[in-house]
Amino acid sequence: MTLMTGAQYETSLRKMNYKLYMFGEEITNWVDHPIIRPSLNAVRISYDLAQDPEYAELMTATSHLTGNTVNRFGHLHQSTDDLIKKIKMLRLMGRKTCACFQRCAGMDAMNAAFGMTYEMDEKLGTNYHQRFLAIFKKIQDEDLIVAAGVTDAKGDRGAPPHQQADPDLFVRIVEKNGDGIVVCGAKCHTTAATNAHMALVMPTMALRPEDKDYAVSFITPSDAEGIVYIFGRQPGDTRKTEGTFDSGNMKYGSQESLMVFDHLFVPWDHVLMCGETEWAGPFVERFASYHRASYGGCKAGVGDVLIGAAALMADYNGTAKASHIKDKLVEMIHLNETLYSCGIACSCESFKTPAGNFMVDLLLANVCKHNITRFPYEITKIMEDIAGGIMVTLPSAKDLEHPVAGPYMKKYFAGSEVPAENRMKLLRLIENMCFGTGAMGYKTESMHGAGSPQAQRVQIQRYGNLQNKKELAKAILDITD
Repeated sequence: MTLMTGAQYETSLRKMNYKLYMFGEEITNWVDHPIIRPSLNAVRISYDLAQDPEYAELMTATSHLTGNTVNRFGHLHQSTDDLIKKIKMLRLMGRKTCACFQRCAGMDAMNAAFGMTYEMDEKLGTNYHQRFLAIFKKIQDEDLIVAAGVTDAKGDRGAPPHQQADPDLFVRIVEKNGDGIVVCGAKCHTTAATNAHMALVMPTMALRPEDKDYAVSFITPSDAEGIVYIFGRQPGDTRKTEGTFDSGNMKYGSQESLMVFDHLFVPWDHVLMCGETEWAGPFVERFASYHRASYGGCKAGVGDVLIGAAALMADYNGTAKASHIKDKLVEMIHLNETLYSCGIACSCESFKTPAGNFMVDLLLANVCKHNITRFPYEITKIMEDIAGGIMVTLPSAKDLEHPVAGPYMKKYFAGSEVPAENRMKLLRLIENMCFGTGAMGYKTESMHGAGSPQAQRVQIQRYGNLQNKKELAKAILDITD
């Protein structure tokens, strides 16, 4: 089997055995839980679209390992065209879900691991690459989802891992034996944690030789014994339990969890790094560059929905013909297309790695993500302006059905030739994207996903090649040193 259907994906999750806690309770039915279900729906659509001939070119690819058709989320980029199609696929997914659809991080982590394990083997004589390939073929063949475990708890940000008061604040190896390793620690903000079949764990930053125990990467089944998940809260998450349009996005959502490794055993054939501190920084840097480029697709797709919501709100409010509204919509489009252009640009300037897969332009990928730490905030600011203050003062959907309150609401919240219910639904979606659960997958993720703004500025300084630019100026002036 190479391509699962959405229904098969859902069935596969029912067979998992996650140890999951939320709101102080252990969750045993994660598939049907109203708070978790929207995030599952957002992932499921990636399977359904791959089955649709209209989207097959973007959603599928040909495996260079087997020649089989695979979901593009489980593909190793073999060309510049692959990377461009990836960005277009992510924009499509954003348009369809208006949420974080959760498969990007795993895709980017696998492409980073493919290249880095190959280069490690070339330099060190290890066999990490063959281990990765053996697992990856299973992931491709069975169309599995991989979560990326990257962000450590960190504790005291001013101290390296080996100097932390609690040594588990960074994921570390606590034991090695003939069968494998045992790890302790946790990965925070793990996207798709309980919607994934496997997790690819890697270091979170460059490491010193003294941090040898923390230089670890591995792939593990997501429900392996020793893994505990604590589901992350989002603003307005309990609205999903109400079964009304007050949830904002009535179909889709995202999820993040604290992923705890409590003496997790990892067999040697699943270990991809074990003590090689000098490779920790390049590993996470390569993942981050892939992932920073991805944001040029997914955030542009979600932005398309937001712009549509803003324009529709102007129609409902009767302000669509106002010149300042038209100008605001143009500004939103300009900002959104700039994000998309950056994603396409760093893909077009890609290069082939020694392992054979293609890598985005590192400077442009960081410029792409740096813009994304800014522009979505401007887009939502404009949308709030167009929507009006009612976005945050609107009574509940249940009041709309009340025999006394309902008629008043239908009378006073009606829009320009549209019923109050339609206007209220749209306001709730806008509120969701600006402040609620949707903001987690758009605004906050735009700021901190794949690294905070300072992380990109460090890389932009590194790859900006100021010395070359100095030489250009001197050449124009015939200056020689």
